[in-house]
Amino acid sequence: MTKTLASQNAVAAIRISSVKQGLQGDSPEDQKQQIERFALARGITIKKFFIFMESASKEQQPVQEAIDYCANSNNDIQLFIIKSIDRFTRGGSYLYDHLKRQLVSNNVRLIDIYGIISSQEVNTLEHLDVEYDWSVYSPTKKAEILEAERAKDEMRDIMTRMIGAEIRYVRMGYRVRRAPYGYKNKKVDTEHGKRVILVPYEEEAQWIRKMYDLRLTTALNDTEIVEKLNELGFKTRTFNRRDPNNKTKIIGKRGGNPLNLKQLWRFIRNPIYAGINVEKWTQSKPIKGQFEGLISVAEFNKANRGKVVIVEKNGQISIEKEKPPTHLANKQVLNPKFPFKKHVHCPKCNKPLYGSASKGKLGKYYPAYHCHARGHYFRVPSKEFMETIETFVKDIEVSPEYIDNLKKEVVRLWNKQQETIVEDNTRVDKKIEDLRSQARSIAEKIRYLNSEVSIRYMEKDLIDIENEIQKLEDAKENPVAKEDVNMEVVMEYIGFYLEHLEELLLYRAKPLKRAEYFSLLFEQPPTYDELAFGTPKLVPYVKKKGGNNTPSFPIGDPTENRTLLYRMKTCYPNR
Repeated sequence: MTKTLASQNAVAAIRISSVKQGLQGDSPEDQKQQIERFALARGITIKKFFIFMESASKEQQPVQEAIDYCANSNNDIQLFIIKSIDRFTRGGSYLYDHLKRQLVSNNVRLIDIYGIISSQEVNTLEHLDVEYDWSVYSPTKKAEILEAERAKDEMRDIMTRMIGAEIRYVRMGYRVRRAPYGYKNKKVDTEHGKRVILVPYEEEAQWIRKMYDLRLTTALNDTEIVEKLNELGFKTRTFNRRDPNNKTKIIGKRGGNPLNLKQLWRFIRNPIYAGINVEKWTQSKPIKGQFEGLISVAEFNKANRGKVVIVEKNGQISIEKEKPPTHLANKQVLNPKFPFKKHVHCPKCNKPLYGSASKGKLGKYYPAYHCHARGHYFRVPSKEFMETIETFVKDIEVSPEYIDNLKKEVVRLWNKQQETIVEDNTRVDKKIEDLRSQARSIAEKIRYLNSEVSIRYMEKDLIDIENEIQKLEDAKENPVAKEDVNMEVVMEYIGFYLEHLEELLLYRAKPLKRAEYFSLLFEQPPTYDELAFGTPKLVPYVKKKGGNNTPSFPIGDPTENRTLLYRMKTCYPNR
């Protein structure tokens, strides 16, 4: 065998399943050393090594690149050396035979250092001095096929044990994948042994918290939030870029980019930041992680504004898109012509009223609030409805104690916002200083460069850094809130509107906003009858003028000597 292989040219294929295996297990260096020793002992010249760091169980086989190299007659290759068949392929006998046939058709012999693949060929018609394709075979063909199938079975067993265990641990709330942005993986001792959980990676976690905070506490839209975070220095996570031909070699970096709108939405809608994991291995079911989220579930739901909602009920967790009630699913649910229909309920069924305008015989429309599709009839013309709202609002007031407490809370939130602005400015200053340090470093390197191309690229990087510094300085000098807020004036407005509720609830704001403000007066949505009689359940800080519980305006009978039968035709249609 040694004589037939001597002085022949060969390529050698080295394969590992992953970069991790290459660094910790059967490394490329170990395989290369064994193959070199094998070739040296037999006088084989290895012209090229191919190193593959990917699985050989896929349909697209990694060694195909090396086979294509052998097929080129200009390369003058006679041998293809591998450590073992499982390093050549784990795709079973079919893929093994398919790959080997390509080598045979190009007069290239496949050999392994363990001797499973024999270089000997037998012609069953040799005694007659005749040869056919079918009469020539390899005595080790069956052993090779069995070894290829064994390699495939071994791969299946390994993957079943590993992936099966990982799926079980994921469903227990542990982590087996790369940590998402804002977290890092950490091994801890648990009742299930040493397992991996997620813990905050503060360098990134601060940005996730900032995203949710801006959504919860500011009036900025999503585009403005993205601009704000980029101004403060947000960058995506960086990863190593590896040589395609040698995955152990790092050739650069990728990532480190500013935030964009789609990324913001992905971060905001990812329940992992509330400590809830949803993925393929959980069968798309939410699983409570064995770790604390960066934000609470309530903050997650509020920041998502109905796009994604985490529901915890009876120990069960579900994630769904918030669906409006049936009565709100129709068009124009927020119709400014009927702003109170979701905030005032029907006195018959205690469900939100409808609002519409019916057309009379003369073509005139008659707008009204009504409830007639639930087995009963109730209808109040819009004009009469609004008169009731107006009368009720003018008869209530906010307690002075609440006004004082509200002013104190506004001042507290204002001071907190000012602290946040100071922190943001500090972060911007640090970012500017880092960029200036980078600029000085690049300027220093340019002094020692001779290549015009290198100098041009370095100068471009320097210009980009200077532009980013200028942008940050402009953003710092011209913040989003350009006008200074006079808190004394704000306090005056708060006091005025709370002392004159009718100004806020009846005249000032837009109709839909007025209705929202109106709903804040009650512990639960009032019925129309309760408003008409002045008996709704008010929040503690709102009371009737004069402090009594009886309505200060007459309803039905001004003398109050008879049972109140207001709007007899509407409430009692059978009379």
